[in-house]
Amino acid sequence: MNIAVVGTGYVGLVSGTCFAEMGIDVTCVDVDREKINGLLEGNIPIYEPGLEEMVLRNSKEGRLHFTTDLISCLDNVDIVFSAVGTPPDEDGSADLRYVLEVARTFGQHIKKYTVLVTKSTVPVGTARRVKAVIQEELSERGVDTPFDVVSNPEFLKEGTAIKDFMSPDRVVVGVESESAKAKEMMSQLYRPFLLNNFRVIFTDIPSAEMIKYAANSMLATRISFMNDIANLCELVGADVNMVRKGIGSDSRIGNKFLYPGCGYGGSCFPKDVKALIKTAEKNGYPMGVLKAVEEVNEHQKTILFSKLTQHFSSLEGKTVALWGLAFKPETDDMREATSLVMIDLLVEAGAVVKVFDPIAMDECKRRIGDKVVYAQDMYEAVIDADALLLLTEWKQFRLPSWAVLKKVMKQSLLIDGRNIYDSVELECFGFTYECIGR
Repeated sequence: MNIAVVGTGYVGLVSGTCFAEMGIDVTCVDVDREKINGLLEGNIPIYEPGLEEMVLRNSKEGRLHFTTDLISCLDNVDIVFSAVGTPPDEDGSADLRYVLEVARTFGQHIKKYTVLVTKSTVPVGTARRVKAVIQEELSERGVDTPFDVVSNPEFLKEGTAIKDFMSPDRVVVGVESESAKAKEMMSQLYRPFLLNNFRVIFTDIPSAEMIKYAANSMLATRISFMNDIANLCELVGADVNMVRKGIGSDSRIGNKFLYPGCGYGGSCFPKDVKALIKTAEKNGYPMGVLKAVEEVNEHQKTILFSKLTQHFSSLEGKTVALWGLAFKPETDDMREATSLVMIDLLVEAGAVVKVFDPIAMDECKRRIGDKVVYAQDMYEAVIDADALLLLTEWKQFRLPSWAVLKKVMKQSLLIDGRNIYDSVELECFGFTYECIGR
């Protein structure tokens, strides 16, 4: 089976590479010539553990190809995956222009039965629009080439995306009820990944489109709920870690996504929550819970700044060190990251901001330029700092030399946005320590 994957962003490149790893011939397509040239030379545009080695291996073995020309490969593929971006519009709804462009090109040039699979996260009803665009183009050509549209949302976690794809806990595939051929082709495609336990969930297309938004919104809801609980714990004298363990032991609740912190970010949760709210509004329904989830999260991104200002009458001229820029460990992704909010607040307050992240430094420079001081390592970042704020729980930050920090910092204030440190240990070293929910 030969497939094409349109879009070499996070989802497209990981998906295409993992399909190639299973022996499928894959052509990855992107309109960005610079990005494709880089991939042809072995330069990977995103950071994901294990991805570079897998791309290089499959390219060398002739299973993974890169091009800017979708039209040239349409005759030779059975399935086209659309993994292009769906950025939020100004009103929060998903921008589908790239999705529909792929559909238009598909309809203009297919000559045999081909399946178009939407891998991007798209609102309910998108497949219907995609199918209409393809049919419009076929009619314009005066041909009746058979095709099917399928919805196959991704559930990849940045930092563990390859593991998630190669050994998925489930694969959701939305097909039209009369499309037995598309169902069989998708089963054939995913069977190598699920030899011991075939966990493909076939649904109708609108349900598949809704599942991705509902899943991410549920996880975002748990995070914002626990952040609200953590903030209340501080006010009433409770310990959120004990609360988390107590409620997480209830089998109806479970212990995942109950860790409080300084807000969620990334490419999925913020965008998908906004898009689902907007979908509901277009259908005359107010998503009150999700609006609150979003509101809590935006407030939580400022919580460390509020804690910091309680220790200083003014931040003018103060040096504040930030450990972590990416929205989570094992990625360089800074989309909707708490660090961007914190940097803006600190700079506006007149502070000198020194930052370090193991992976995301170049991405930060690309986004904000010289607004901050970039340190060479985690210890250089804290030299002469009045405070240290932990924003991303990278492994190398988990057990630093407290004696070194105590020696080089101007003042010994540490505000832990991910609750990874032990307050007793830090107090023994003479630090003033604050975290979330205790």
